[in-house]
Amino acid sequence: MKEIIVEVSMDGEIKLETRGFKGKACIEESKFLKEVLGAETLRELTPAYYVEEEVAVKKYLPLCG
Repeated sequence: MKEIIVEVSMDGEIKLETRGFKGKACIEESKFLKEVLGAETLRELTPAYYVEEEVAVKKYLPLCG
């Protein structure tokens, strides 16, 4: 399940956390919130960021007459 968690501290600091995303999708999916909330001051990337997204590979068998 994909989630974007927004936490607001008592002093107004806002923290975004993404869960369930692989690779750079987390940054793309939360981009709209960053544009609304303002400048980013710190970015901590989780191990899921470094996971490559799976790409379907089609394999063809060579056919000879």
